[in-house]
Amino acid sequence: MRAIELTLRKISGKLIKGKAEVTGFRILFFILLIGWITPEMALSQETPPSRRERRLVAPDTLTPPSRAILDLDTLNSSLDTLTQLDSAKMMPSSDIKSDILYFAEDSIITDFRENKVYLYNKAWFEYGQMRLDADLIIIDWEKSELYATGIPDSTGKLSGNPFFKDGGSTYEIRKEMKYNFKTQKAIIKDVVTEQQDGILRGETIKKTEDGSIYLDHGYYSTCKLTTPHWHISSSKIKSIQGKQVVSGPFNLYFNGIPTPLGLPFGIIPDTPEEKASGIIFPKYGKEQQRGLFLRDFGYYFAINDYIHTRITGDIYSKGGWGAKTQTIYNKRYRFSGGFNVDFQKFTSPETAETPIDYNTFRVQWNHRPVSRGTSSFSASVNAGSTSYFNNVVNLTNFVNNTTADLNSNISYSKTFSGTPFSMAANFRHSQSVQTGEVRLDLPTISVNMNRQNPFRNVKFEPLKTLNMAWNFNLQNSVTNRPSQTLDVNNPEAGSREPIPFNLDNLGLLLRNANNGARNQIPLSSNFTLFNYFTGTASINYNELWYLQRLNFYYNPSEQRVDQIVENGFNRVSFFTSSFAMNTNFYGFYNFKGNGKLQTIRHHIAPTFSFNYNPNFSDPSFGYYQQVQIDETGRTRLYSRHQGFIFGGAPLGESRALAFSMRNVIEAKIKNTNDSTSEDATKKIPILESFNLNTAYNFAADSFQLSPFSLSARTSFFERKLSVNLTSTIDPYAVIQSGEGTSATFTRINDFAWRNGQGIGAIRNASLNINASLNPREGQTPGEVRDEITQDFIQRGGVMNEFAEQEINRIVNDPSQYIDWNIPWNLTIGYNLSYSKQVTNRTNITQTVNLNGDLSISEKWKINFNTGLDLQAKQITQTMIGIARDLHCWQMNVNWMPFGRFTSYNIDIRVKSTILQDLKVSRRRSFFDN
Repeated sequence: MRAIELTLRKISGKLIKGKAEVTGFRILFFILLIGWITPEMALSQETPPSRRERRLVAPDTLTPPSRAILDLDTLNSSLDTLTQLDSAKMMPSSDIKSDILYFAEDSIITDFRENKVYLYNKAWFEYGQMRLDADLIIIDWEKSELYATGIPDSTGKLSGNPFFKDGGSTYEIRKEMKYNFKTQKAIIKDVVTEQQDGILRGETIKKTEDGSIYLDHGYYSTCKLTTPHWHISSSKIKSIQGKQVVSGPFNLYFNGIPTPLGLPFGIIPDTPEEKASGIIFPKYGKEQQRGLFLRDFGYYFAINDYIHTRITGDIYSKGGWGAKTQTIYNKRYRFSGGFNVDFQKFTSPETAETPIDYNTFRVQWNHRPVSRGTSSFSASVNAGSTSYFNNVVNLTNFVNNTTADLNSNISYSKTFSGTPFSMAANFRHSQSVQTGEVRLDLPTISVNMNRQNPFRNVKFEPLKTLNMAWNFNLQNSVTNRPSQTLDVNNPEAGSREPIPFNLDNLGLLLRNANNGARNQIPLSSNFTLFNYFTGTASINYNELWYLQRLNFYYNPSEQRVDQIVENGFNRVSFFTSSFAMNTNFYGFYNFKGNGKLQTIRHHIAPTFSFNYNPNFSDPSFGYYQQVQIDETGRTRLYSRHQGFIFGGAPLGESRALAFSMRNVIEAKIKNTNDSTSEDATKKIPILESFNLNTAYNFAADSFQLSPFSLSARTSFFERKLSVNLTSTIDPYAVIQSGEGTSATFTRINDFAWRNGQGIGAIRNASLNINASLNPREGQTPGEVRDEITQDFIQRGGVMNEFAEQEINRIVNDPSQYIDWNIPWNLTIGYNLSYSKQVTNRTNITQTVNLNGDLSISEKWKINFNTGLDLQAKQITQTMIGIARDLHCWQMNVNWMPFGRFTSYNIDIRVKSTILQDLKVSRRRSFFDN
């Protein structure tokens, strides 16, 4: 009990002491609170600071503040008193959704009775995306309106005229304007505004809330001068923002002078990136045989962001018409392409002296995928009637009119993930415009296995680098070229005219189809020999599968060799083998002294190879047939698979040693343009390549040595001039029997140098020299073409045949586009071709090609494209043009003085991209001859 009592006393003492400490703390806190509240209560009785007005805010500062603000209890409010007194909070509730700011350099006068503000000298007013600048701006707060005009000087001339900007549209005002900044409607007197590539001006303009404008007595022009070189004048014009500009009846003016050119109405697109649908205005003119015409009249359909279509038509007064459709599509990161169809029909009147009657068409399709996944599909179709280019003439691109072939390819490919296999399928089409021959590959299927190294872990190098692959190819070809079954020794026997390619002959064409399959298994190995040589051993195994083979027999009654087709599966297997060894030699010659030439380096790369394949013409293989060819009993070997799609086995045994040597000679010179280092040098080519090739077949019974093949290439003047030379030399001698016209020449199995005929006869040779010159350093036409192409693609353009044609025109035809900054450009090409037969008959052709342009003044340029056949002494297809820069217009005069497509045309074309159909043209073509 005693212990409990002592414990209670200790606890009680601590409680009394703690209570005393709390009481003392409360007294101290109360004294500090009284000391802090008393000054604050005294200050609260003082007059609050005066309210300040924002100079750029609209409210009337004399308007008494709201009673709600005066009644606020400052003791209980946590708001900053400056925030309470912000004049922006004193604005009455309205439809204004953004801050209003205004300024004047001279003075701002407020009329409180009329509730207006006057801004003088370099004043501006901003509300949202709208800004107005003028020397006089009047703000009417009651009507939410602005009035702006210039201020007349002592002579009465206005200065500081209004300049109005609303979003992306700008308006240069010559007189005055009224604008409601709530409804965004405006009435403007004498204004100039820019819409896309064009300029609109009108005596009175009414602007609506959606940005559309209505002009009274206005004009439209792409010339941005104060007094434009040309304009379209109309009493009524409407501009629908982001869509188009529509006018009533209009006339075309040049330098203020009216012309008879005009239409009852006009529609000009006004959309970014030309995404609007609209009418395509035609080209009009007259031809002697086809009469008056309207060409390319139609409509442009901007269906959506992925596909656009253009449909146009042609009509001739003497009985012809045409229809065209051009479609482009593009889906980003997936694919892009274009599809075009052109159909033309014309029948001359019966009274025509030279009647024309044709139905012709052309189809083009280009589809390009973006690499994605393991499969892809692409298409390039260019097909049509063989008479298309003979009747449908492109006057601005005569190269199209001489096109000899049409080619198409539709392909699908797929890679099988996780395996070395891949496959591809192709549908090909080729068509000769000149001969009418058509070939369809329906289809071509290939399956490939990538190279595999089964012994890559073995240390023995030839076995370690051994690799193998497998390629399978299946083809089925349909052609309208007739096959020859009679008199196979005479290629001219029988009719060689192509079979008409139409549905009536479809069965015959399919029966004559050429098909087969080929398997290839290449094996190769690379290894090092004697430390300095690289050896390559390879074997290529081929196996062909056919469903037919040929049987030949001698026809004694006709004294000729004929053939029959034997149906049934048969296979042809053969192989070729080779071993090659190559190395590299380097030679240097250093020049002493301080001359510019420092070193010459000569690189020699020789290659020796030995090729072997057995004689697959042996009767035991059954690939060849020994057949009597005449009544004397002479025989000849015929391949039983000649003319088949993959051919047959090679004829005769081959044990050939081949030799090739490549030479490169370079020089190292001091670079005078590099001042950073005294010893700075650069390499220049002396001989970029000089190659020599030949072979010797030990298994041949005669003419074992193959002709020598030589080629050389080099360039000069920093690759602006290139030279290419090729030649073939026959090392065997030729002997002559007889004289004059009865002389005969025979190639004998003896070398030319043993018979006093030198190293041999040059059978073929060619020389090509090309030079591209202009004062722009490093810019050749090819480089300009690449630069323009890349820029076109980066801006979202889709490359197709039409885009390539346009880019080629830009590079080669100043009549379409002219770089006036280049004073001249010249491209020269010289081609020499020589051939000599065993009979000593020679054939030499020489041509010179020349094209370029020349500025004869700042605004005049001559362009040309011509050539000269030096052997025939005739000028090739020639085009001469004159271009004149008319500021906002460009005049082109193009003349083809002779040739098949003789013509001329004169164009005065607006430079704006959206007015390319607005031009004055006069054309005369070869149809008028």
